[in-house]
Amino acid sequence: MKNKFTITTLFFIISYSFFAQIPKADSLYTDHGNIIIQPVLHGTLVIQYQEKTIYIDPYGGVNAFKNIQDPNLILITDIHGDHLDLQTLKEIKTKEAKFIVPQAVADKLPKEYHENLNIMNNGDILKKDGISIKAIPMYNLPETPDAKHPKGRGNGYILILGEKKIYISGDTEDIKEMRKLKGIDVAFICMNLPYTMDIHQAASAVLELQPKIVYPYHYRGKPNFSDIEAFKTLVDKAGLNIDVRLRDWYPNYDE
Repeated sequence: MKNKFTITTLFFIISYSFFAQIPKADSLYTDHGNIIIQPVLHGTLVIQYQEKTIYIDPYGGVNAFKNIQDPNLILITDIHGDHLDLQTLKEIKTKEAKFIVPQAVADKLPKEYHENLNIMNNGDILKKDGISIKAIPMYNLPETPDAKHPKGRGNGYILILGEKKIYISGDTEDIKEMRKLKGIDVAFICMNLPYTMDIHQAASAVLELQPKIVYPYHYRGKPNFSDIEAFKTLVDKAGLNIDVRLRDWYPNYDE
């Protein structure tokens, strides 16, 4: 079987104009058609497969999605403004889109979206438009009442597209549920202190998870960006042939 990958917070809320070019989309071959992966901004990405367009945590304003098809599915991981961005949802075309969200997000969405909601809790599995979706826990360690991301509130997601498994971590630390995942082809792993985990935790988790391809994303911390080059070095040094894909998730960010 061919398996080739071709290059072809309260959280901060920053206004992005997106006059700068977002990274080029990547194409992942499957026997049932290519999966197009488009990094957008911070924790936002778009996946296209078999004429379906999936937005994950749409954020940054409508200009971030210029020249990208309108969504058929919208997955939202958590309630913070860089994941549940009501202004961006208002600006993009969502009338034909189905929403996949945890209950905490559903509780904050305006009524205009309610008829298109599919609520998933940690562990739930749903098939929608031929796509299998599983909700995965995402939370901070240690588990404390004042955690920025308590267990059970938000969802990471696994999408199965064709024969490929794509894992989206959401805002999490290197939790046991992530480390136990098997057969992941592509993983999007967050790494930003003090909200999620540092690059050493992220690398350790990835080396146990062993995805074929990993994208470090959601890496703007407080006050600095995480060193994704150093993350790549940590993963590469283990010699497990994990393909670390570095992309600029902040193309128009002015420090």
